[in-house]
Amino acid sequence: MPSTSLQPLNGSSLAPESSSNLVSVEFQSQEVSPHQASSSIGNLGETQGLEEPLQPKARELQRTLERHRSERQLIVIQDFPDPDALSSAWAYQLIAQQYNIQCDIVYAGTLSHQENVALVKLTNLPAKRWGASKLKEHDFSVYQGCVLIDNQGTTTQLMPFVQKASIPITVLIDHHSPQGDIKAEFVDIRPQIRATATIVTQYLQAGLLRLDSSMNTHVKCATALMHGLRSDTDRLMQATEEDFLAAGYLSRFYDTQLLNAILQTARSRRVMDVIERSLKNRIVQNNFSIAGVGYLRYDDRDAIPQAADFLVTEENVHTAVVYGIVHDEDEELELVIGSLRTNKLTLDPDEFIKEAFGQDRTGRFFGGGRMMAGGFEIPTGFLGSFNDNAEYAKLKWEVFDMQIKQKLWRLVNPKDNPIHTD
Repeated sequence: MPSTSLQPLNGSSLAPESSSNLVSVEFQSQEVSPHQASSSIGNLGETQGLEEPLQPKARELQRTLERHRSERQLIVIQDFPDPDALSSAWAYQLIAQQYNIQCDIVYAGTLSHQENVALVKLTNLPAKRWGASKLKEHDFSVYQGCVLIDNQGTTTQLMPFVQKASIPITVLIDHHSPQGDIKAEFVDIRPQIRATATIVTQYLQAGLLRLDSSMNTHVKCATALMHGLRSDTDRLMQATEEDFLAAGYLSRFYDTQLLNAILQTARSRRVMDVIERSLKNRIVQNNFSIAGVGYLRYDDRDAIPQAADFLVTEENVHTAVVYGIVHDEDEELELVIGSLRTNKLTLDPDEFIKEAFGQDRTGRFFGGGRMMAGGFEIPTGFLGSFNDNAEYAKLKWEVFDMQIKQKLWRLVNPKDNPIHTD
């Protein structure tokens, strides 16, 4: 990602997933003054300079939090969390603290993108990794509710444990297209919004939390939210009006130097190697660039989306898909993981990936997406295990590589499928 700094909006320039249980609400918001933004929660039901459509959802979340005072909640984010998920989960945690609700932010995968690692370290963002092999050691019975932020339970290994412990889904906040039928007490899914950070920032604007620029935690959280918003809107190039208004509000609180330090984190040599592999292995057809990069360490998983980001910049390419087999020896986990990036406005990544790879036996889609981006994770099943035999590993990769390409080319060019099966 570019390392250019993000300047405040106070006058200067700003560089650069339906069911009956899923509720999608369109918001029309407008910027508010600092006084209005810091109005007490007790006055939340009153109009405070915000458009009226914003008020009902904020009041609904407020009432939900009131009903669960003094509880302990588990905030679940996707296995490989991005800045949007991390920052939004943190903001929800701070909102919930006002109701004496203790929240733990957890993920089952890893932080591998250099900017995500920097974000957590530089802001002391309170997210915890619960590795898959040690999940059984955690006591889920201490939680009275589960909160899904920037996901709908389909991109995390934690959900089976949440369900086994009969923990109800209290809150679901996401900007991806609906991924299936999920029951939650409070649901706010808005695919028309480019970032979950925008939705959460609107809660702040409505008065659910007073951001104070003299409080270090608030400044760091605002910085994280700005990074999450910037990341999921392609440096605001794909931002909607709501996203820009949220960025304008956050500009009063975030630390530009801290954000710049996060953005200037250098790519590792291993990431560069994966990008090089994607360049060597790419096949370009009908303006699609498709590349398999072989085996990767689990910790290098985020090199795949970075390679897709790079390939989509090639001349006469509007969509790039990069994938590889990611193996984690410690967790005994192996997956085919891929990322899609596109600048074609008529291509819906969520629809494309779901059509290409379908669902598992439980009805769970292997992948999905949002505006201009998407991803997929496919377990290797019976073939999934480490093997020191180089010839076996080569054959296994060739099988998965051929199958992924078969499914992708079926959509890219159905009349000229390069792989024929009986």
